[in-house]
Amino acid sequence: MTTYTRRGPGQSYLKSVLAERINSLIEHKDLNLEINPLKVYEQMIDQIEEETGSLPPHLTRGVSPETAAANVDVQAIIAPRLTMLMEIANSFLVTIIESKESVPYGIRWICKQIRSLTRRKYPEATDYAICSLIGGFFFLRFINPAVVTPQAYMLVDAVPAKHPRRTLTLIAKMLQNLANKPSYAKEAYMMTLNPFVENNKARINQFLNQLCEVGDFYDTLEVLAGSVFVINWMDQYMALSKKDLQINITLNELYNTHSLLLQHIDVLSPNEKQHLRICTDELGPAPAQVPRKENRTIELPLYSRWETPIQDIHMALMSENNLTQNDILYMETKSIFVQLIRSMPNIADKRPINLPGIAERAATTKDAMLVRKGIKVKEMLRELEELHIVDRKDDYKLMQDEVAAELLHLGNLREKVILETRSLDAVYKTICDHNAYLRSQLEQYKAYLQNVRLTSSKDKGSAPVGVVSVGGKEKKQPKSTVLGPYRFTHAQLEKEGIIVESNVPENRRPHIYFNITSPTPGTFIIALHYKGRDKAILEMDLKIDDLLEK
Repeated sequence: MTTYTRRGPGQSYLKSVLAERINSLIEHKDLNLEINPLKVYEQMIDQIEEETGSLPPHLTRGVSPETAAANVDVQAIIAPRLTMLMEIANSFLVTIIESKESVPYGIRWICKQIRSLTRRKYPEATDYAICSLIGGFFFLRFINPAVVTPQAYMLVDAVPAKHPRRTLTLIAKMLQNLANKPSYAKEAYMMTLNPFVENNKARINQFLNQLCEVGDFYDTLEVLAGSVFVINWMDQYMALSKKDLQINITLNELYNTHSLLLQHIDVLSPNEKQHLRICTDELGPAPAQVPRKENRTIELPLYSRWETPIQDIHMALMSENNLTQNDILYMETKSIFVQLIRSMPNIADKRPINLPGIAERAATTKDAMLVRKGIKVKEMLRELEELHIVDRKDDYKLMQDEVAAELLHLGNLREKVILETRSLDAVYKTICDHNAYLRSQLEQYKAYLQNVRLTSSKDKGSAPVGVVSVGGKEKKQPKSTVLGPYRFTHAQLEKEGIIVESNVPENRRPHIYFNITSPTPGTFIIALHYKGRDKAILEMDLKIDDLLEK
């Protein structure tokens, strides 16, 4: 599980949550918050000897921890440090608790499995004991390693100085004592920080329990009643099972991406120790673009050289948390029952849950997927009974309770889909209404432009453009004669301010001219010519209606 926490999502979380706090702390290189009386005593007499050249008779070296702790001067030094340490630790704790929703899904899913397995194996375990196990994973294996060695997690640019490093170690110990039942046998001086543990015990237990309140990733991959629902948590599934990712990309796309990265590397990766900078430095200059015939598509595997891969999440859990194959079987059985109940909402609210009845009903439906799941879960339930993990005599109460708790958290999938559908319908109606409003505005604007053109034509005494009314009946205008072409040089248009900016080289501008023709009123054809060529280099159709509407 330690390996799993070091994957991409976990690293991103640690950086977003801890980096600012840790960097703010290590800026104070001379801030000494040591509270071990023996070390404080030794530092104190070293300073006295350095300042005076000798030690007073009552201060001797090689004293015991008890003697050092009883020294009045040592107590006076430690007292304000305890207050400051608890304030700093509390700021770390608040930041971590407030980031609950940002904790990677995979980390929360592991916490949930720890709670579920503990309740199943040790039914008499108290909530405090269960939270200690969850905290043992979340803090000991996830948070604290990053706090103690932030440079290893790319949270800081360099190894912290001596005093900040010691402060971070003490904070990590405080967080660990808060999450686990503290033992002061080896470090009695840590007992002075016990008020921090007592004041935050309820808060940390609530946080650890809330971490476990997530759905299993299989719930987002269901296909119900022949319809494929939108997978909202696919990224969570990927966080658990990501492997063999690849993209199809052409050589020129790859080289162009490489070139863009190098062009903006100072913005994207200003630090020489950042991963992107290391990769680009090793790759060197971007290759030149290849001819179109050689621009083939390749399959590019995606992986991180800094990521430790996990081939099988089940094997990882089993190897580090003493999970057995029976535990995995139990978890899979429970997950299938949850899927079946949520796939058949008419039985979702019935209590107590009849697990064998649900399996039998699924196995005899007309839905092929439900049939497969029903047959499979019947066999799995039988295996669990043979292994004496569940018991038919008590109606599989242990699994009943866990399935009911899971359903209570997840809710009914159909109800959620119906609510989402209603919400989407409301959004769609709003979009349609707005679209109709914009269309009406567009029609009004077109009518306004038409009236302006008609009025302008009448004022000039010329024939109106478009459709006119004669004797109460609409009559189309007779076909107009073609006007032009009219020739203009580049210099003429530039002088008149028509061409404001030009990318044409100075030496070629005298050889360029434009022919403008108007085949019908309000329509123009602009042709770009180069002296010595019969055909136009470029032709463009413009309509005055389009120009007026822009």
